[in-house]
Amino acid sequence: MIDKKIVEELVNQWLEEKEYFLVDVDVNADNKIVVEIDHVDGVWIEDCVELSRFIEEHVNRDNEDYELEVGSAGLGQPFKVEQQYINFIGREVEVLAADGKKVKGVLKGVDGRKFTVAVQEKVKVEGKKRPVLQDVDHEYCMDEVKYCKYLIKF
Repeated sequence: MIDKKIVEELVNQWLEEKEYFLVDVDVNADNKIVVEIDHVDGVWIEDCVELSRFIEEHVNRDNEDYELEVGSAGLGQPFKVEQQYINFIGREVEVLAADGKKVKGVLKGVDGRKFTVAVQEKVKVEGKKRPVLQDVDHEYCMDEVKYCKYLIKF
């Protein structure tokens, strides 16, 4: 089986001096290698082809046959790395918390492994008879949510 660490090292070597970042590398038992990269402005197919060729130049198929797939992380897919959260600050996201509660709101900020989402909620305001819609900040730890993903709107 092809070593995932070797593939990660190759990808990171290719990424040097580029504005892309590594999202994920997966190598299954059948030697199918899936590499996901991302960029703040999106991923160009030409760059995926270049990275694919770079990996193929350094991983000998004669020693061990493999299938290689290089692509972007996918716009509607859950975030996997901190840089994805940072890229979507100010945009609407959906969060599925560990307790199963799903919220939609605007990603306000990222601080290490924590992120904050402003969610519109009805809040009882002193002096008002009815609750008023206000932004309420919810803080989450990236490792403790089931997912956080960008909400695509048309």
